[in-house]
Amino acid sequence: MQQHGEHEPDRSHHRTGHGTGHDENAGRARHEEHEAHGAQGAHTGHGDHGHRTAHATTGWGTAVRATLHCLTGCAIGEVLGMIIGTALGWGNAPTMVLAIVLAFFFGYSLTLWAVTRAGLGLRAAVGVALAADTLSITVMEIVDNGVLLLVPGAMDAHLSDALFWGALAFAFLVAFLITTPVNKWLIGRGKGHAVVHRYH
Repeated sequence: MQQHGEHEPDRSHHRTGHGTGHDENAGRARHEEHEAHGAQGAHTGHGDHGHRTAHATTGWGTAVRATLHCLTGCAIGEVLGMIIGTALGWGNAPTMVLAIVLAFFFGYSLTLWAVTRAGLGLRAAVGVALAADTLSITVMEIVDNGVLLLVPGAMDAHLSDALFWGALAFAFLVAFLITTPVNKWLIGRGKGHAVVHRYH
């Protein structure tokens, strides 16, 4: 009986030690799980933030602003080109060519002005302008001048005629509606005016 009693403390001690070790392991596991959950939550939050940022810079609002930017340069260049061509007595073809050249010039100039103000050097700014605006202005000019060619009498109208300004406004509207999805597609792929946003 004494021998049996002597073994009782040993078994009790063994159970106590085992329980303590088990509790320590369980606590350690819970701690590691908590840290992993926190890290996962932080990663998820960061991913959500990045997703929201990407969505904010590829939405229709951004595409509309980019298209309005191109439209402004194109409008200045085209109107100026038509004024110069009319004043010099040029025909429709050379006047249209001059208007298109000036549309590209002023379209690029607006972007150059914006990125150089942000501190970018002139050489790098030219590269940004070419990457940001070339396709957008090209699409806009093709659509714009195509519409003008299709409107009866628009190319022969004078600057003082309501037909000229009405046809030009209609052509710009159609060009805007077609170029905006193009800009959205470009920005969504990190091209077009997405290049300019890096310097804002």
